Amino acid sequence: MRQKLKNIDFTLFIIPILLTGFGAVMIYSASMVYAPVVMDTTSYHFLKKQLMWGTMGFIVMCFFTIFPYRHLQRMTKMIVLAMVTLLGGLFFFGKNVNNSVSWYDLGVMSFQPAEFVKIGLIIYLSSVYAKKQQYIGEFGRAVIPPLILTSLILGLILLQPDIGTAAIIGLIASLVIASSGIKGKHIALLVGVTFAFILLAAPQMVTEERLARFSGAFNPFETPDGDGYHLIQSYVAIGTGGLLGEGLGQGVQKLGYLPEPHTDFIMAVIAEELGFIGVVIVIGLIGGLVLRGLYISRRCKDTFGALLALGISAMIGIQAFINLGAMSGMLPITGVPLPFVSYGGSSLVIMMISVGILNNVALTVRVKEEQGTKERQPLPVNNSNQGTSNQLERQGVRS
Repeated sequence: MRQKLKNIDFTLFIIPILLTGFGAVMIYSASMVYAPVVMDTTSYHFLKKQLMWGTMGFIVMCFFTIFPYRHLQRMTKMIVLAMVTLLGGLFFFGKNVNNSVSWYDLGVMSFQPAEFVKIGLIIYLSSVYAKKQQYIGEFGRAVIPPLILTSLILGLILLQPDIGTAAIIGLIASLVIASSGIKGKHIALLVGVTFAFILLAAPQMVTEERLARFSGAFNPFETPDGDGYHLIQSYVAIGTGGLLGEGLGQGVQKLGYLPEPHTDFIMAVIAEELGFIGVVIVIGLIGGLVLRGLYISRRCKDTFGALLALGISAMIGIQAFINLGAMSGMLPITGVPLPFVSYGGSSLVIMMISVGILNNVALTVRVKEEQGTKERQPLPVNNSNQGTSNQLERQGVRS
């Protein structure tokens, strides 16, 4: 245990804690008026829940930091069964939230299985492609079989419907598959098939509501009281904050102007209250976490561990990019939380589990590198024996 603690990557350990703690402060600031006015509860309602989830997340992060990640490869079948069961069960026991049946309501808490599927699919794809490395160049034998399960998972999420989450999971899966060592022509073929599928499925998936999200994102001022309202209020918050912000807790947009200020638009609240400096610090911490994960992936000599680290890093980076893109008008609003910062128990716990796994990969890499360094060190020379040997040679005695 002492050896493991010594080799923990403290960058991967400290940054999630800092982001989670900072997120709890901003969640309270963003919801202290929203909770009693809109939810008819105490101003500490969302803070208490987030602290509960954060504590649980910290515990599981510590566990997975010392839990050997190679054991996850042996649990792949169980993980696949859990993913399919949880997603399939939604059609019988799921709760409809915002016209999407994507939650389980357990009474004391709600759980979104798609968050578990993100890390579950990363583990599955990393495991299966690691085992296929000897024949990774064979398209039918190595590449196609894992895509069947991936397509099933994405299909179940699209049927909820939850296009935003399906897009995130699809992007993560694509990066893991493309990095697994398959041939470039196979990547090009998969890209072509994906685009063809999108073109064929677009007429069935496109609705007036989804088109409104695009128009609200790219032309918000054409419908300032309608689809563009959310983004315009985000712009006002960002512009008001300036360089240093209005001060913690002093924001105005959260007072009924900015919808869901503690979840989707928490970065807008940060921009208004802590300014450009606060935004840069948060993005810098998330970016540092992603880059550290990619660095660990490159150093890892084990294919499973390398793909696992890459997938986790991609998950954090893609989710942050989509959230920030929606807040700034670069992308349509999809309801994707900002990793570690936005309110949400399912997302936070899964993110903490993920960085725990990532830290265990880093720990294993560091231990193996230290062992390799020791093996390469030359054997110590015993000067006393060498002196005796030289003396015997001078006396004419040969060994």
